[in-house]
Amino acid sequence: MLQKISGDTLIGHGPIKMFYPGMALGKSDTGIASIGRIDHAFFEGDTIIRMHPHINDEILTYFRSGNAEHLDSEGFTAKINNTRLMLMKAGRSFYHEEKIIDKGEPLEGLQIFIRPQFKDDKPEVTFLELDNPFSQNQWRLLASQKPETTLQFTSNTWLYDIKADNRKSIQLPKLGKENLTCLLYVFSGNVTINNNIELSKQDSLLLKDEDITIQTNTETQLVLFVTDESIEHYDGGMYSGNQA
Repeated sequence: MLQKISGDTLIGHGPIKMFYPGMALGKSDTGIASIGRIDHAFFEGDTIIRMHPHINDEILTYFRSGNAEHLDSEGFTAKINNTRLMLMKAGRSFYHEEKIIDKGEPLEGLQIFIRPQFKDDKPEVTFLELDNPFSQNQWRLLASQKPETTLQFTSNTWLYDIKADNRKSIQLPKLGKENLTCLLYVFSGNVTINNNIELSKQDSLLLKDEDITIQTNTETQLVLFVTDESIEHYDGGMYSGNQA
């Protein structure tokens, strides 16, 4: 199964555009299994996103440019950028604030809302320090439920990224398990899938039980979300949960 999802389905006209993958497919659930919502943010200039709550969301902050200062109700303060990613597990209640600092480049990145396996877990914040902001021509596993990743979701969810050169032919990473559902998101650039499906920035491809070849038509950044639809997850989160 292969299905293109146009970037035109993203919601919002300001600096944050919201992507509900299930809603884009016309499903009764606005998410796809444990993948709840993806926000694509682009800020220019200093901005403060004031303290606000989350309940039963797991939020991964994935910046590709720019800088922000994080403050939360658990007492954590930290700087976040493209070499320092953050996973917030909201659990039963969690508040946070982000101050975007303009140092000569805009802030662009994703705020990724993953559904937890169970509701009302204890809040937790984890940071991942990257040696390089980009993984050139090779898939990089950033987060999963497995202990080998510093950023660990509670649900069966995997997150990969890659920055591929122009005119590069790439395959999906080896997932090691069958019957997984993948959502390929184009953060920047342009690709052709299997010689006939064109994807540009903010377009996505939903696939299951398919082998695909990705041909880049320019330098491209891709993010791959993987979920196991057969495994239990909680879909009542404030932002990650089903909004229908």
